[in-house]
Amino acid sequence: MAHSASSSALLRRLVCSSTPASSVFRATVCSSSSGSGPSHTPPPPSSIFSDDAEVANVPPLTTPKLFVSGLSRLTTDEKLQGAFAPFGRLLEAKVVTDRVSGRSKGFGFVRYATIDEAEKARQEMNAKFLDGWVIFVDPAKPRQPKPAPQQDTRSSHAGFTTNKTVGWCG
Repeated sequence: MAHSASSSALLRRLVCSSTPASSVFRATVCSSSSGSGPSHTPPPPSSIFSDDAEVANVPPLTTPKLFVSGLSRLTTDEKLQGAFAPFGRLLEAKVVTDRVSGRSKGFGFVRYATIDEAEKARQEMNAKFLDGWVIFVDPAKPRQPKPAPQQDTRSSHAGFTTNKTVGWCG
């Protein structure tokens, strides 16, 4: 019995002082009193921030379109729409997928009818769990136009152009 009590005290001291341990595990071990058995593990939080915490310095929305990052590879358009539908009239919910594999790239976009609905969705869904992953909701930025491909205007004196990856082509 004494050996078990000293082992659990040593384990508690190691876990409570080290930083890499899981927070749920640390909360379970460190909050239990020295003489009692294992304590009740609290349910996992619905947000990575405490419920009453408010993220400071959040800029106001200027567009009803939101960028959603941190999506699971298993999240579909339908799941994204189902998660964001309670906050207003959802016009679009799109998970960006890879053209070749068809799998999610881990981010997507949702668009609401009004900026107020989008703001409510951003406040309610930011740092929440969706399909087991923490998602982050930010204002969508306008798409930057891609620069046009540069034409190689250099050519050899004989009228042939060189392809640097293959060789001569005419």
